[in-house]
This record gives sequence, C-alpha cells and structure tokens, in this order.
Amino acid sequence: MRRHSLLPTPGTVTDVFSRDRPPVLTIDPGDTVVAGSLDASGYLNRQRWPGDARPRMLSAGRGHCLTGPIAVTGAQPGGTLSVRFVSLRPADWGWTKAASRDDRLTRRLGVEGGPPSWLLWEIDADGGQAYSDTGYTVPIAPFLGVVGMPPAEPGEHSTIPPRPQGGGNIDCRELVAGSTLYLPVTVPDALLCLGDGHAAQGDGEVSGTAIECAMTTEVVVDLVAGPPVPGVHAETPAGRITFGFSHDLDEAMGDALDAMLTWMQGMYGLTRTAALALAGPTVDLRVTQVANDVWGVHAVLPAGTLR
Repeated sequence: MRRHSLLPTPGTVTDVFSRDRPPVLTIDPGDTVVAGSLDASGYLNRQRWPGDARPRMLSAGRGHCLTGPIAVTGAQPGGTLSVRFVSLRPADWGWTKAASRDDRLTRRLGVEGGPPSWLLWEIDADGGQAYSDTGYTVPIAPFLGVVGMPPAEPGEHSTIPPRPQGGGNIDCRELVAGSTLYLPVTVPDALLCLGDGHAAQGDGEVSGTAIECAMTTEVVVDLVAGPPVPGVHAETPAGRITFGFSHDLDEAMGDALDAMLTWMQGMYGLTRTAALALAGPTVDLRVTQVANDVWGVHAVLPAGTLR
C-alpha cells in the first residue's frame, strides 16, 4: 500500500463535480492519502476582520473549493468506496457566516434580506478549542463537510446538495477521525473529491455554515464488497449511521430509518417489525443539515447500546 500527498493548488482543486474532469491523483485500493484542502470558499489568506474579502483560489465561486478528483483503480459503478478518516487537523483560523441567502429557512427565521453576520475564529488544534472575535469559546471536533463522487450524468454538477449515490456535501458532524464513510460508486475510477473543512458544527448546520476552515486530512481509501446497506452509511466513534437526503425532512427521515432497519436486520437476524421495535429504545434520529437545499437526516445506533 502506498502513501500519497495531495496539496491544494490551482491544478488540484475544483468547485464542481464532473465525471469529465481528469483525475489529479490515481491511487490503488487501500492506499493512504494525506490531502490538504482550503476552506469552502478557497481563501488563500486569513481574513483580517470578519467578512474580509480575501483572494480566493477559484474566483468563480460556483461551489465548495474541493481537492481532487482522486481516481481509485478498479472502482466501478455498483461498487462501494470506503473512506477511513485517520486524522483531521484544522488550520489555525476559520469563519462562520449567517443569513447570507434568501431561502426557506432564512425566510422562516425572518433574517432574509439583511446584511449577513460573520464570526472570525482562532483555532487551537492541539488544545481542542476555537475562540471567536466576539469572545466565545467552543470545543472543536474536526470533520470534512464534503466527501463524494460526481453524478453519473456528464457535465458539471453543483457541490452544494448531498446525493444518495456518491455522497458529497453530507455535513455530518459525526464523521470525525476514526470514522469510515461508505459511498456507492457512481462513475468509473470513483473520482473522489474532498474538502469543506469544519472545525466545529452543530447538528443541522443551522446558520448555513460551520466554523469553516482549511484542513489536512489523512484518509485510507478502499473498495468493499457486500456492504450491509446499499446507500451512504458510516461507522463512527458515535456508532453506526445511515443517511437520508431530500427536500422534505420527512422523506429524509424515512430513508435514514429504513436503511438503519435493514442494517439491524442483517446484524441481529431480525424481521423488519422486530428491528423497528428494537430501534425504538436505541436509535437516534438527528437532523444532519438544513443548509444545502437538499436536507439531511441521519439515524444513529449508538456504539455499545446493544450487547
């Protein structure tokens, strides 16, 4: 197994998903990649004050500034890619922005149309804390908001909505170091992209952003056969996780729970109804994010709950 280093440069980043983009790195299953990524906006320098418009790696601003695509030898549609997060180290600064869009959530909250609100953060990766310019301190739990592959259709596709095939902008705060994310492969060679580092985020990503930051991420990328559920799912320090994505949170919830019941049936040899009964006292439903037009729910079977 080989170890690769991939830094964010003008030739190794993208702000769209596309099966037509040539890979910037080709790896074999089981290889390790240490990937640098800029923050979601691709800022090249730290902000000097909240909202400071610094130069960006990609001026078009069509989507997240992602590192990739990474080709995985032998990956084919119908297969499953595993991405194991060995470590995630945030940069020493980050930002948060709220009410920057006129959408259904900001209209519901009555904050559409006004100037956005910014926070600027100093991040102490070793100390596990972030400090805002307004005097607040929050614990950090770094993860990547976007890990995914392009849709099967040709052309350029937005990085903003998560997708049940290939993943993408999942924004699940549970995907910290020690987690493995499983993604259905959508295109030959996978063409994996990653980025959108978050030093900290609440379930829901309710302001539309987290503590957005650059990140250095070590991952082991592999192919797996016979996954326990067919869609996007994960094994994390918090427990086993299944996902649902939809414009309708009810639909997203149903998809996440449906997949979790399938997983529990396979693990414990249960009927569908028996799995649902066991899920009642054990499974948590969490709103992953309401920031990306297509909203997310994840079902969690906490680690150590069932013995």
